[in-house]
Amino acid sequence: MDARTQKSEMTRAAIVGAGVDLASAEGLEALTLQAVADRIGLSKSGVFSRVGSREALQKAVIEEFGRRFIADVFVPAMQCPKGLPRLDAIMQRWIVRTRDIDAKQGCIYSAGAFELDDREGPLRDLLFAEVTRWRAALRRTVLQAVEAGHLKADTDPEQVVSEVNSLVLGMIHDARFLREPRAAERAQSTWRRLLKSYTN
Repeated sequence: MDARTQKSEMTRAAIVGAGVDLASAEGLEALTLQAVADRIGLSKSGVFSRVGSREALQKAVIEEFGRRFIADVFVPAMQCPKGLPRLDAIMQRWIVRTRDIDAKQGCIYSAGAFELDDREGPLRDLLFAEVTRWRAALRRTVLQAVEAGHLKADTDPEQVVSEVNSLVLGMIHDARFLREPRAAERAQSTWRRLLKSYTN
């Protein structure tokens, strides 16, 4: 890779990173080429030349948020044995990430779902695909815990996924809107009680 190409890719990464910060704080609708250009000191045309249209920027931001989320929550947990150790590691990392990042900066998965829930189109489709991909990975992890005998045989993986997702959404609400300093602690307690109901 020559120096010019490398610089262009680094600039694109900076643009998308600034876009993630902006969308997390203010929503996907706040994401414009000009707003991102202002954040990193580029011209609007400089942003356009690297990412394309506003919709292309929004899509790149959703994809980058998803990449960061998976890297923070799922990938490290894959080092744990299948079953309950891996599921618990995912939940611990998810709660910590929510406490340290999403509760402070905003969560594109949750806020974007409310923002785009009744707007059909490619942006909603992409966010839907990202969220359902994550939920499918979580469901597989729950199923592996059932198959390993770590969770009750009659455990419904879809129910567990729904419950833990609700747990994290509640934590974001309490931490961001209510500014509850013990939101993560309460989420941990809820997860432990929930897990106890599914273990033998």
